[in-house]
Amino acid sequence: MPFMNLQAIVNELREDRDRIQQAIDALERTTHTTATGKRRGPKPGRHMSAAARARISAGMRKRWAKRKGKKVTSTPKNARKSGISAAGRKRISELMKQRWAAKKKMEAA
Repeated sequence: MPFMNLQAIVNELREDRDRIQQAIDALERTTHTTATGKRRGPKPGRHMSAAARARISAGMRKRWAKRKGKKVTSTPKNARKSGISAAGRKRISELMKQRWAAKKKMEAA
């Protein structure tokens, strides 16, 4: 029986293995899953642009105004929404100063 070239057989088997692995990789890429059925990589997120949020917000304001019977007004972006007047802040500040003074007086005694 003639001597078979073992190196040629090994090379042919490696080529077959590489070809089969490439086919498996191509199939996995098309299904985005592995053999275990799990997704490869991070889960794709759904993000909304700022412009889209603004359009949705404006639409909701318009619908609520229509429902309530009011005219739609847009709110300025940098509008300061302070619920307390300058006089009110000053009064609270003075009360806090009095409380801290009384507390310090109690601690000193």
